[in-house]
Amino acid sequence: MIANDVLRRLRFALNLNDQQMVKIFKLAEFTITPDYLVNIMRKEEEEGYILCRDDVLSRFLDGFIIHCRGVQEGRKPEYLPKNELLSKNEVLRKIRIALELKDTDIIDMMKLAEFEVSKTELSAIFRRRGHRNYKECGNQFLRNFISGLTKRNRPNLPARKVNTAKQSTDKAKK
Repeated sequence: MIANDVLRRLRFALNLNDQQMVKIFKLAEFTITPDYLVNIMRKEEEEGYILCRDDVLSRFLDGFIIHCRGVQEGRKPEYLPKNELLSKNEVLRKIRIALELKDTDIIDMMKLAEFEVSKTELSAIFRRRGHRNYKECGNQFLRNFISGLTKRNRPNLPARKVNTAKQSTDKAKK
């Protein structure tokens, strides 16, 4: 998943508007113009689309932590340097910190997304890189995590329609 997708999906899951997004970025000492925000929220095929850098996504997540939990006294925030890559594991970790999620909360959200994960698998994703039990977080895991977060935070949304072409081929196989 590219940073644009993560940012767009998180914005939807957390039900944030442009003004809230700008304020969250500002908490992480990052000034973002409304025009730039609109362009990084666009889909790739849309006119005006701009690729979101990982350091911009990281600043949003850092600002989101401050927004949810407040400024940590006595520590100066360490921001991801420009043009450095942000791992999916780190994206998950920052969301987990901001929302104060426990393992059981994440497992329940993954169930909402119809994606089973064990406590052992989950702990491997949150380990430090280099640990013998470290597991790289994949696109599918991150996508399902955000989907579960959306279903948890916005339960009144209608369910997505399933591709009817796939349904008809499944019926034909039976």
